[in-house]
Amino acid sequence: MAPSLDNGNPPFTQVVWPKRAVVTAGMPYGNKPLHFGHIAGVFVPADAYARFLKDRIGERNVRFVSGTDCFGSPINEGYRKLVEAGEFDGTIDEYVQMNHDKQKATLKAYDVEPSIYEGSGIGHAGEVHRDLTDNIIRRLHEAGFLQRRSTLQFFDPQADTFLNGRQVVGRCPVQGCKSEHAYADECDLGHSYSPEELINPRSSLTGVVPEMRPVDNWYFDLPAFTRFLREHVAELEADDRIRAIVPQTIKEFLGAPIIYVKNDERAQFDAVADELPSFELREAERGKQSFEVEFSCIEDRDRARDLMRQAGLRFRTGKALVPFRITGNIEWGVAAPVIDGVEGLTVWCWPESLWAPISFTAAANDEAGLPEGSWRDFWCSDDAKVYQFIGQDNLYFYGVVQPALWEALRDRDIFGADDPRVPLRQTTLVANHHVLLGNKKASSSSSVKPPTADELLEHYTAEQLRAHFLALGLDQKSVGFKPKPFTATEQERDDPRVADPVLKEGALLTNVFNRLGRSCLYEAKKSFGGTVPLCAPSAKAVEECHAVMAEYDLLMEKAELHSIMSLMDGFLRVANKRWADGIKRVEALDQGASDEPRRQVLADCAYQLWVSTLLMHPIVPVGCELICDYLQFDPEAFFSWNHRFESLAELCGEDECEAGAHRVRELPPRFDFFRKHESQYR
Repeated sequence: MAPSLDNGNPPFTQVVWPKRAVVTAGMPYGNKPLHFGHIAGVFVPADAYARFLKDRIGERNVRFVSGTDCFGSPINEGYRKLVEAGEFDGTIDEYVQMNHDKQKATLKAYDVEPSIYEGSGIGHAGEVHRDLTDNIIRRLHEAGFLQRRSTLQFFDPQADTFLNGRQVVGRCPVQGCKSEHAYADECDLGHSYSPEELINPRSSLTGVVPEMRPVDNWYFDLPAFTRFLREHVAELEADDRIRAIVPQTIKEFLGAPIIYVKNDERAQFDAVADELPSFELREAERGKQSFEVEFSCIEDRDRARDLMRQAGLRFRTGKALVPFRITGNIEWGVAAPVIDGVEGLTVWCWPESLWAPISFTAAANDEAGLPEGSWRDFWCSDDAKVYQFIGQDNLYFYGVVQPALWEALRDRDIFGADDPRVPLRQTTLVANHHVLLGNKKASSSSSVKPPTADELLEHYTAEQLRAHFLALGLDQKSVGFKPKPFTATEQERDDPRVADPVLKEGALLTNVFNRLGRSCLYEAKKSFGGTVPLCAPSAKAVEECHAVMAEYDLLMEKAELHSIMSLMDGFLRVANKRWADGIKRVEALDQGASDEPRRQVLADCAYQLWVSTLLMHPIVPVGCELICDYLQFDPEAFFSWNHRFESLAELCGEDECEAGAHRVRELPPRFDFFRKHESQYR
């Protein structure tokens, strides 16, 4: 009889993991297929982490959630352009569904398996999301954190229509930002601002300079949470498990409201200075082109900004907490509730995407037949944790706005009046830096077009790419992804002497890991009648396994996935050397000698194969599950950390333990658990 899987943590590890966990992978827009940045920067790391947690704390205790972001101006604009070009003749719902289906197929091709992948407007998850969105906005209003503001919105007089966010393009007004791809109120580098601050706006519909006309919308009072966010970021800075980029980026938005004025505008500024709210002026530091005007609150800064604009001054604003827009009047969006008689609004896609993972968790639990409200076990319980994998450009939304929203909703039911009032737990942000194509940032809006994730699979296997993406070290810095078919010159592509950097980790799989698995199984057939001996592994083999598992556990706590790859590279080579050295010694013995040395070598290496396969499972799941299948172990037991890891016998029933042998499947000749891509055999 196999041992219970509820026997607790291995005795040699130090990390205390939560009892339940949610892993999120953001939400790609429903206007395009996935490019390599989606897969490398978010989905593969999130999938690997979710798989690890399933092995570590049990599959039923983990929700890996994501889905298509179905609404917002990028989708509306993408759909409009295709229809106008005669390239699509369906409805916008059909357009989103088409892209969603492509995204879902791509994730499957990369062995990315979320608990749910629907969308903010698709299926049961979409229904749950609409209800949750309505409730959250009402609760924010009841708590006094929604402000009704009449703000200016871009209007194209030639097209006679208000413009959505992506139908206006200009330069980002935030000091220090050089983005030329800024839209109505956010740029492609993640900065937010008021529409009237956008520099050199142009309508993408007609090319004219749009007018600014007033509209009523609801805004979240983000500045009211300044003190909370400063305390929150101090806690993050003190936690060495949090990547430094997270608190660093959040702090950029927590300074005082500042306007930067060009030095050569000083006379014009002095002429209007007496009309401005009270401020502190700091002269330009040596070499700087602007002096700073600091205000005590964002309202004073905005009044000053309007007066300075009227006076014709050139200036830029600094990063600061500003009221966060919740609604808009774009037609394609989740309908906003009617509050105080304000009708006809939809919810801006960014705020509703922040709580969409809660919708997805609830929908996944519904599909699993769990009780209504069981989502709170994952998002609210003290023994649960939420890990959100994001790109660094989105840290403003997840690191600044979301924590404040969660605090605003403290003790407020967000799924209806019958829910108990349990606060949402703050999430753990796992932010990755940019993944570059070669040495340049690639995006669909830049001159450097990224390959789609599907195009990469024409040259590499999913497991080669998964291993390489995780080894890049995006948690440390922006890193260049240099696939030879896409970044090498034509001459280099045809030269076999020019190595492909993407295949470095793949060689670990196709050479080293394959060799370890084959050696054990072929030896079982050759010398022990298709069985693996269950004698106790040597103390040194056990010591090596316990040491690597303890370090692996600590690295996973910090989500240092590139360090995991380095660790496993070393351990797989150690296990292979153990086999090579051991079998060499055995072969050197007299033929009439006992087979006990050979039995011990196989017992040691099969044991280390178990541990290697368990630890590599989050990285390359398909090949690892194939090894488990040929070893003929129950996957639930094999891929669980709930063992003492002292012998393979822990996975076997009483009959096998008494017999001292475990039967395995016969491995075909020249079999590969991890194959190269077909193009690499030419």
